[in-house]
Amino acid sequence: MKQTIPLITLAALLLTPLLSHAADATKVEPASKPPNVIVILADDQGYADLSIQHQVPDIKTPNIDALAAQGVRMTAGYVTAPQCSPSRAGLISGRYQQKFGLDSIADDPMPLEERTIPKRLKEAGYVSCQVGKWHLDPNATSVKWARKNFPELIPGKDGRVAIPGQSIRQFSPLAQGFDECFEGEEHKYFATYDCDGKTLDPHGTMINQPGYRLETQTAAALAFLKRHHDQPFFLYLAYYGPHVPLEATEKYLSRFPGPMAERRRTALAMLSAIDDGVGQLTAALKEYGISDNTLIVFTSDNGAPLGAHNGQPMADVLPVNKSGAIWDGSLNTPWVGEKGMLAEGGIRMPFIMSWPGRLPAGKVYDQPVSTLDIAATAVALAGIPSDDRLDGVNLIPHLTGEDQKPPHESLYWRFQDQAAVRSGKWKYIQAGSEANYLFDVTSDEHEKHNLITEHPEIARDLKAKLSDWTSRLAPPGDPDHLLNAQEKKWYQYYFGLTD
Repeated sequence: MKQTIPLITLAALLLTPLLSHAADATKVEPASKPPNVIVILADDQGYADLSIQHQVPDIKTPNIDALAAQGVRMTAGYVTAPQCSPSRAGLISGRYQQKFGLDSIADDPMPLEERTIPKRLKEAGYVSCQVGKWHLDPNATSVKWARKNFPELIPGKDGRVAIPGQSIRQFSPLAQGFDECFEGEEHKYFATYDCDGKTLDPHGTMINQPGYRLETQTAAALAFLKRHHDQPFFLYLAYYGPHVPLEATEKYLSRFPGPMAERRRTALAMLSAIDDGVGQLTAALKEYGISDNTLIVFTSDNGAPLGAHNGQPMADVLPVNKSGAIWDGSLNTPWVGEKGMLAEGGIRMPFIMSWPGRLPAGKVYDQPVSTLDIAATAVALAGIPSDDRLDGVNLIPHLTGEDQKPPHESLYWRFQDQAAVRSGKWKYIQAGSEANYLFDVTSDEHEKHNLITEHPEIARDLKAKLSDWTSRLAPPGDPDHLLNAQEKKWYQYYFGLTD
């Protein structure tokens, strides 16, 4: 007997797939998680000191090299100043730091009104953390700031002031938008959590942390990943190395046997410790399954100090425990100059961006880029509307080849009694009121041959561009006075400046 299906049941059967399809069509898929951003900043590491740079034979950095192998190595990566505080201020704000009056360490602290990377990323739901060296709070050389805020403080014979600790903490990473921090350089840290990932005071507390400082900073970064790997995050890991005081354990020193200056051996060991840390971080990202959704940037805050202002550049005889503005064991090869100078050796850094599957693997990019671009790139990746106040650009389209134009028409610098501009292959340096230089920094001669007499019209145009830029700074204007004593020795040694 033929079975019949009731009309109501038949209608239901016919409508079921349609209704199901309609439900699927209106289902809202969860938005993809925005990419994480990690910025790893070395301290006083010169351009030469990554083995993938192919400049010196003794450096060993396999883990950082691996970042470049799966990402982009930029050969013309610049910082905004040849000194730590202003360079870090430019990086973390994405703006030329001279626009808010932070030309040098003595101009610390960075104003709290600045919109830093973590402040911006908070709009997109990111959690952020700073680990290691901060150096954007008041310090002993912040005499101008101290006179305004603590007129009762009297500088000592060395010209330094003792600023109350509580006032320093008012300018900590937590005050500049970071949710968490493990801020410090050697054994004392202002922290919101410990290296095991345990929460401390969310407002920060001072802790003593024994052990080797570079391993401590790696451990703190790993603890942050453990706490927040399932959220969009921004991690700013600022290693305190190879900055003096030079310090390394036998574990790392033993990797560099043979005859060499002990300061060089110790710097190589410190960089090897940083490289191990990078390897541990990338391994943790893989373990958490977030490698392909994490952009890693590696660079340095300024070039290596070589000590030429003392007339003894790279003095091999100096003991390892000798501190001060002398050679830290790192090298700026092949560039001329050192920390404190607007020569390439002071401002041209190792610079790598790695993002597996999103950036071309093993690419070498030769156009000038800046640490200013880190903020603009992070903001774009987070889906935050662009801001004309940012002086950098989103580098991703340039590195992938989607945008074939150079990221910058010009890059600018002003530091102490020096100013400079790079536009295309040309770089113009104004050394106080005493000398001007024009170089083709893409040539084999780079800053070894002053071309100003051969191309006076190019120098004139670049000087006009530079003056226009400096007129919009705080305070405005070109450096129009004599070089200080230290700068004069640098320019005498490297550029043949005469009295």
